[in-house]
Formats: sequence, C-alpha cells, structure tokens
Amino acid sequence: MMIYKIYVTTGMVRFLFLVLLIKLFTGNSEISAQNWPQWRGPYGCGAYPDGKPPLDWSEQSNIAWKIEIPGKGYSTPIIWEDQIFLTSAIELGEKKQSFSWLQKLKFWKDEEETVQSENVHQFVVWSIDRHNGKIQWQRKVNQQVPLVKTHATGSWASHSMVTDGERLYAYFGSHGLYCLDLRGKVLWERDLGEMDKDEGFGEGSTPALYEDKLVIQRDHEGQSKLVALNKKTGETEWAVNRNANTSWSSPLVVDVADKPQVITTATNWVHSYNLNSGQLIWEFSGLSGYPIPTPIAANGIIYVMNGYQGPSLYAIDPTKARGNITGSELIIWQYKKSAPYTPSALLVDDLLYFLKDERGRLTCLDAKNGKEIYFEQRLRGTGYVLASPVGTREQIYIVGQKGRTYVIKHGPQFKILAVNDLDDEFAASPAIVNNCLILRGTRYLYCICENMQ
Repeated sequence: MMIYKIYVTTGMVRFLFLVLLIKLFTGNSEISAQNWPQWRGPYGCGAYPDGKPPLDWSEQSNIAWKIEIPGKGYSTPIIWEDQIFLTSAIELGEKKQSFSWLQKLKFWKDEEETVQSENVHQFVVWSIDRHNGKIQWQRKVNQQVPLVKTHATGSWASHSMVTDGERLYAYFGSHGLYCLDLRGKVLWERDLGEMDKDEGFGEGSTPALYEDKLVIQRDHEGQSKLVALNKKTGETEWAVNRNANTSWSSPLVVDVADKPQVITTATNWVHSYNLNSGQLIWEFSGLSGYPIPTPIAANGIIYVMNGYQGPSLYAIDPTKARGNITGSELIIWQYKKSAPYTPSALLVDDLLYFLKDERGRLTCLDAKNGKEIYFEQRLRGTGYVLASPVGTREQIYIVGQKGRTYVIKHGPQFKILAVNDLDDEFAASPAIVNNCLILRGTRYLYCICENMQ
C-alpha cells in the first residue's frame, strides 16, 4: 500500500483506507489526518498530503497572522482542530548571557558551545487560536533554575508536544512531564529525574503516544531508560534500562503484524521493544554515533538514519525480525554517501528526502530500494538548517536558520518552485494543516496562508 493511493478512492472505501493508514502510521485510529498532533505530523514522517500552503510569501504577503511568543523554545507547534499548542521557557530577571547567531553556530569545541543559566525560568504551555493567532491560554507548569546546560543552538523547551485530541503531553526533560487537557488544566505531572547529556549539549527527544501508552526515550550519560506511562494517570507501565549513551532521537511506535513495537536509535544500535511489556524483540548494529533523526515507518519498512561520525541510513523489514539481525536479509538496503545529522527525514509517497548535516544540501532517494534520485542539491542562503523538512503531495518546504524557506517540487526532478524570506531566525520544525504553514521563529509564530480554512 502506498501512502497516498487512498486519496483517489471514494465513499466508504476511502474512509476505511484512511482509518487504516492512520493506524499504520501513527498507531492511533483516533488521530485525524486533518491535524498535526505530533512533531512529524499525522503519519510520523513529516507529510501532510492534502495540504496546499502558498508557494510564495514575505513579511508583506500571504501572512494570515504573526504573533510574538515570549521566552525561548524550539519545540514544533502541534495542531488539533482550531488550537495550536507549543512550549517555551521564559527567563525571569536580567539575562546574564547573550549569544549572537554567529556565536551560536560555532560547531567546533569551545566554551560558547553550551549555555548555562543561574536565572529562574518559567516553563510554559501555550494555546493559540489557529484562525486569528490570539492566545487562548498560557499555563505555567514549572518554575525553577534550569538544572542542566543546553546547546547554544538549543533551548530548555525543545521537546515537542503530542496530543490525542483529549490530552496534551508537554515534556521538558529534566524539568518534568505534564499532562493537560485542551483548556490548559494540569491533569497530572511526573518528575522522571535529571539527565546528564554528553558535553552539556541539552535535551530534545519527543514522547511517542500510542493508544493508552506514552513512551519516553531517556538516553544520556547516566542510566539510560525507555519508559512507558499510562497516558491517563501518568503511572509507569514498564521501564527498561538501555545500554546506550546520549542521543536526541525520539521513539517511534509501529504496528508489526498487529503487534506494536517501539523503535529506538542509539549510538551504533537500533532496538525494537514490545510496547506492552518492554521486552527487547530485535536489534541491529550499524548506526553511527549520537543520533538525532527520528525513525520513520511506511509500507512495512522502517527507516533509521544518522549523519554524525559518518553517514548511515538503513531500510529494515521488521516482519520476521528477532534477536540480532545485523547483516541479515532483513536489511533491505543501506545508503552510506549521505545522511541527515540534525533534521529528520521526510517521506512523501515513495520518495525519502533529507539534508546532510545542518547545511542546505538536499538528497532524495527511492524509499523502496535506496536508489539515488538526486544528491546534495545546494539551497543557498539558508544558513544552517536545524528544522526538519515537511511536505505535501505537491511540494516540500525547507526552512533555514536565516529565515529563508525553499519550496521544492515533490517528485524525481529537483526543481525550486519558490524562495521566501522572513525577518526572523528559525530552528523549530514547521507544521502544515489544510492550506496553512505554521512557522515558529525565535521571536514570532507565523501562519502562512492564502485562504484560511
């Protein structure tokens, strides 16, 4: 089954296929494809197939609204019906450290690579009206001095939220996990402990939500764990220790023969766990170190990748995977010329798009066989690209740190459709809903839309 074939069917057949597709890609048949309920969208792969955001915009055109969001946060906005949700960390009092973007984007080792604060921060969840940009509510869920450092290009609110349409889950890593209803009432909270990330580079893994469980990957220099919580109560269903050091990847839950598995990446290793028990099902050795990109699953294949300490990208067939599958025929294909470092990949139809390291160099592969469609096409003027690409069945959107967004035609031919600039800087990954592109800058939240729906 291909991801978009369902959209040409009609009536009840179309509906049944839609429900099946949502179940396969998100693990939750309650999630509507008309929402963006998690940081990689309704299918977990960055795609919103029926979306039709504008091709062109500027500060003077095709901006439905633009609002300032106090504080700092690089979490991706999530969307449920008429509400946009996001998080931020607001520093109280006079700032004691200030970094220019030039300083922040030094990726060599020096004392300016990480940030530590002695000032109290408020950890805040926001609800914004999708149609007019008005703040509906803001909820302070915690207030304290940050316990850990963060990378100069990161924030203390970099974990994206996730929702099932009834509850919001806001994860701030070492600073707590909070469950809220859609009106901003805190239903429960958990302190899962402080993490020790390598070199003080900060946190950013996003929880995965599947039916009644919330899964959190806590890989750090202490005892790493994979934890499954009851989404209604916050109680621990199970927790397993992981022999893994720091990573920033988020877990992925997929159905394999109607049995949900939790897919995780770590330095050198990919692991799959039974969602119901936490038992290890299979593992694979081959990734490079300190992974950031989140795995993707589609059409019965799991894609894992990492671009740090050597590119590594693998397509895995999980249907018969048991034990250590390294070097087996279950590795469908591998690609070693390039792989994403910070941004996660985008899968639209059977095309897999990704950016090498943080620079604007776009590669496209055939997701079925790993064949190279095009290689490291340069997107100039973006600066570093920290945000993950998103796309529709017509075009893909790549947002650069300097405020420049490239709109690329989806398909086997590399074609630039538009280049758009805004007066802000961007690190958060964008979201799409209906005809709108939601962009979170370091100062403003933008709704790029020509005809609001």
